[in-house]
Amino acid sequence: MKFTYKPDGEILKTFMKDNSFFRGIRGPVGSGKSVACCIEVFRRALAQKKSPDGIRRSRVAVVRNTNPQLRTTTMKTWLDWFPEKEFGKMNWSPPYTHRIKVADLDLEVIFLALDRPEDVKKLLSLELTFLFFNEAREIAKPIIDAGTMRVGRYPSMKDGGPTWYGVIADTNAPDEDHWWSVMSGEVPPPDHLSKEEIIMLVKPDNWKFFIQPPGMQEVKNVDKEVERYKVSEKAENAKNLRSDYYESIVRGKTKSWIDVYVMNRLGTIEDGKPVYKDFSMDTHVATEPIIPAEVPYYVGIDFGLTPACVFAQQVRGRWLILDEIVARDMGMVKFSEVLRQMIQNKYSKKPIAKIIGDPAGDYRAQTDESTPFQILRGAGIKAYPAPSNDVSLRLEAVNAPLTRLVEGKPAMLIDKSCKHLIKGFAGGYQYKRLQVSGERYTEKPDKNDYSHVHDALQYLLLGAGEGKKITGNQQEAKVIQARTKFDVFTREPKKNIRKKWNIFDVRTRL
Repeated sequence: MKFTYKPDGEILKTFMKDNSFFRGIRGPVGSGKSVACCIEVFRRALAQKKSPDGIRRSRVAVVRNTNPQLRTTTMKTWLDWFPEKEFGKMNWSPPYTHRIKVADLDLEVIFLALDRPEDVKKLLSLELTFLFFNEAREIAKPIIDAGTMRVGRYPSMKDGGPTWYGVIADTNAPDEDHWWSVMSGEVPPPDHLSKEEIIMLVKPDNWKFFIQPPGMQEVKNVDKEVERYKVSEKAENAKNLRSDYYESIVRGKTKSWIDVYVMNRLGTIEDGKPVYKDFSMDTHVATEPIIPAEVPYYVGIDFGLTPACVFAQQVRGRWLILDEIVARDMGMVKFSEVLRQMIQNKYSKKPIAKIIGDPAGDYRAQTDESTPFQILRGAGIKAYPAPSNDVSLRLEAVNAPLTRLVEGKPAMLIDKSCKHLIKGFAGGYQYKRLQVSGERYTEKPDKNDYSHVHDALQYLLLGAGEGKKITGNQQEAKVIQARTKFDVFTREPKKNIRKKWNIFDVRTRL
């Protein structure tokens, strides 16, 4: 059997030669990373030393996050290089297994989709030589950790043990707060993580991450704006692509899509419609850190299991968005402590104008007699509910300063440290596309990773005066409740009648 493969690119070559326990490679589409991992599985199996009976045994699991992607993408790539006609029949019943027996080679490849709990259990019961995570940005870190426990267990030590064992992974560029981005050292750990959680994201010495060059280069004008793209001379796997491959796929795509899939930059691709169409990265995001002024500051808070808050100041009519706190799976007791520490460490010497929260925080949870506002007061933080929870009014409270100029400058300026807030403005906070024909979207913004911090900003601005500007200082109409105890003969409330009756003499009725 003749089998030939040569990696086209220095990063691909270095990745395959490396012997680290965990190896991850990140690259643009078409960069050959998935094929390189498939070949690496076969190459490592060929390098496995023989058992006493003269057979080179290996067992590997190839993992994808969903079953449709596993079958249409991962397994298809594998069979393109290892077709059933030459390498043996595939077992098409779950778990999908390709048993390759050629000469002294016995390689068992098990394909798993981890979109169901029972599939995760299958991974935890396997005895593997090594493991391949395809498109690792879609795989949660606990699954990766579970996989590292299952490798190095086949063949058994009585049969000589594995020559090399470990985990390989490939991916397109993930989001900045993804475990891959943090462990690779490209971004610092998010502020909301505890010390224990941060320790879990410290890269071990036997882990290594590889970054391929982008598929194209940006061509900018004198104002440093991207005018067009051209194919990069450093792009890997170019010999196996059509010369116009990248030029064709970028047409009609958004910049965020191109940044992730072609430029190999950390980021998020959103399919919905941005809520704030007037937001501009160049206009509303400060190029340098914003230094807080000696004026009172505001705090906006959104409650729930993913609480978030925003710090801001109003200086000469301009809103300066200074800081954000974004948490996940955190209760209000712990979040209130995180908020209190932020205030003490950074804002203790500045006066508080007002802390404004979600009006729904005035209601008790079914599992707790305390409201979020009461919990905050217990931590020494006095907060007030926003004047309204109307979504349209909240959105307009942000749109107003976003589209307003003050002394020729934007009325809203955001510190670049507010990454979640900025990503939300750039499209992460969106109206979700409906699964129907045509361009149709939900009426309200989608609840996702960026909605909570944007809700906090909306409460802040609404409660800090932007709401009154919108409504023209009109007071809200008072709710009039119908009288339930009313005398139909006198047309007066019964309690008033009783009061008048008490002054009469019961005997004379005078």
